[in-house]
Amino acid sequence: MNKKNKVPFFASLQVKYALSYFVIFAVVLVLLNTYPLMASQELLFTSKRDSLKSQTAVMASALMELESLSAEQVARVMNMLDSMGTTRILVTDPAGLILYDSTNQPKEEETSPPDGEGGPAEYRYALYQEVVCALRGNDVFYSRYVNRMFTSTAAMPIVYRGMIIGAIYILEVDQAQGELLYNLQQNLRTISLVIAVVTVIMSTFFSKMLTARIAALLRAIRIVGEGEYGHRLQPVGRDEMAQLAGEFNQLTDRLQTTEEVRRRFVSDASHELKTPLASIRLLADSILQTDEMDPAMVQEFVGDIGSEAERLTRITEHLLALTRLDSLPAGEEWAVDVSQVAERTVALLQPVADAAGVTVEKSLKPDCAVLCTEDDLSQICYNLVENAVKYNYNGGKVFVSVSRDGDQVLLEVGDTGVGIPEEDLPKVFNRFYRVDKARSRAAGGTGLGLSIVRDTVRRHGGWVTARPRSPEGSLFTVGFPRFVLEENERGRGR
Repeated sequence: MNKKNKVPFFASLQVKYALSYFVIFAVVLVLLNTYPLMASQELLFTSKRDSLKSQTAVMASALMELESLSAEQVARVMNMLDSMGTTRILVTDPAGLILYDSTNQPKEEETSPPDGEGGPAEYRYALYQEVVCALRGNDVFYSRYVNRMFTSTAAMPIVYRGMIIGAIYILEVDQAQGELLYNLQQNLRTISLVIAVVTVIMSTFFSKMLTARIAALLRAIRIVGEGEYGHRLQPVGRDEMAQLAGEFNQLTDRLQTTEEVRRRFVSDASHELKTPLASIRLLADSILQTDEMDPAMVQEFVGDIGSEAERLTRITEHLLALTRLDSLPAGEEWAVDVSQVAERTVALLQPVADAAGVTVEKSLKPDCAVLCTEDDLSQICYNLVENAVKYNYNGGKVFVSVSRDGDQVLLEVGDTGVGIPEEDLPKVFNRFYRVDKARSRAAGGTGLGLSIVRDTVRRHGGWVTARPRSPEGSLFTVGFPRFVLEENERGRGR
């Protein structure tokens, strides 16, 4: 591949496919590392909340039985209750004075009575936010996950006959659940790393495998573009790329066939054009190089030059007609009566038939309209009837008929002439093909008339066949879809 056609690295399909796979898996990995952890953490928070609130409610219910809270009574009640794995339990009076502390150790948040009285250790106040909210009549719960552990707090007012007589505060530090969540996070990261490595390998492999088939198709297109129409791809699998390879092979088949036809056409056209040109040059050189040529001989040579020039003109006109059929779209179609066109064509060729001693018999049915252009239909009729007259015997007959066959209109042109051998029937519509070349040239044929007929008929959705006529001669049949004017008008009227 030359530098001009080289695809930039980040613009190549392989890189784009690999990146797309990696982005998809990256999104999956992000979800894998966030959602399970968030869901697990939320589940543990909910579990902690329900557990601590339940413990707080039980302890608060037990303390509600006391009319007033004192350190001894609270300690006696709390000693009867199970702390159920909590780290610390505080019970305060309505002023926040700590009546019970399961740790019996002062904390930074605790403070001595104001005014610097410096009283005994039991006169400590719990200035936790949770306790303050509880003394205001609110149930409080907080939980956070930091440093591989869950730290959860809950507080609840102690109410006796509608009055807040104190508050209970519970602190729980759960390192086991924190380690479990941390291990889950580490496992997910390990799994994600393995998946990322596998994803890079698989995305590279699959993108390379896919783009390799695309690259093979691209190379095949370039090879065919250089003129090697015999190159083919080997379809692999049954996916869209295999179908694309099959379509490419069918396209190259058509290109190869078209190229062969083109080369044969150019070769035949060159030969056909070269023959009259060579004759004209030979005759002209004979006139120029022969001194004192007999005037009658000169006149004969000039007449031959005129005949060859007319033949060259006919070949050129037919080639132009075929070129127009190959390259230009069909003209605007309208309803044309085949019988009327055939009638005019027979009348036009009647002098030619009379001169050849050929009788033309007609059988033209009415109401045989087709969608076509009048010029194209006239060309079809003219070529078929002219051939039937040219390749006939003196005293022979030509039969022209137009009829309906179901939803088809048939134009048939038969003759009692030389006929066409069975093996030549499939080839008579090929360009420059002539059954009897000597007789065809003598009759002024170019070998292009039937090709023009076939291409023109197909141009308007019809068909044409050739077969021997019993007992002698040939029969050409042209079929077009029948056009019914009344039905068409009724359709437009809806």
